[in-house]
Order: sequence, then C-alpha cells, then structure tokens
Amino acid sequence: MDILISNSDARPIYEQIASQLKQLIMTGALKAGDALPSMRLLAKELRISVITTKRAYEELEQEGFIETVTGKGSFVAARNTELIRESQLRLAQEHLEKAVEVARSAGISMQELLELLQLLYEGE
Repeated sequence: MDILISNSDARPIYEQIASQLKQLIMTGALKAGDALPSMRLLAKELRISVITTKRAYEELEQEGFIETVTGKGSFVAARNTELIRESQLRLAQEHLEKAVEVARSAGISMQELLELLQLLYEGE
C-alpha cells in the first residue's frame, strides 16, 4: 500500500494517512472487505508511532470507511460508496460555503475565487 507522508504538508500525519486511505476506497483501489495493514505494520512501514496509525484508523472507522474486528484486524467497510461520496460532497460544500463567505467579505470576485479553486484542485 502506497501511503506517502509529507513533512511539508500542514495536516497532521494521521490526517494524511486517513485522507489517502479514503481516496483509495473512493476510487475502488480498496474494495469492501479488503484487509488493511495492521496498525503496527503500517506504523513500522511509515516509521511513525503506532498511536498515529491508531488515530487514523479510528477516524476512518468513525466516518464509516473501515470496520475493525478485535483480533482480526481492520477491513474496508461494506458501505455504499455512493453514500460515502454524498457525505464527502456535503463536507466539500460546507467548506466552499465558508470560502464564499470569506471571499464576499473581502471583496474577492467570483472569477478570482474560481481561479484559486482551479489552481488548488489541479495542484493536488
């Protein structure tokens, strides 16, 4: 599993891990029922603390992306990916609403905001 950690990324390491795993699930690279590496193995591979991987897995479980079975490990949840996508779309909409509010109050035009959004989206 290719998880990349960036020291230049402002997000905490656990968020970077969770985000990349979400993307793998949403794109179908990881399918329902697929086993994830154990928290210890992932921590060892990434050379990070087990506490960090535990936090990433807990976040994924809270959001319904994975299920953890005691003694067996963590697996991609058999949840409808369309529901997950809808949930993520709602989250993106909330963030965009805040961005529009900030832009309006600062006198930033819609065109400038669209250009910024395009740059950010293509930069990923």
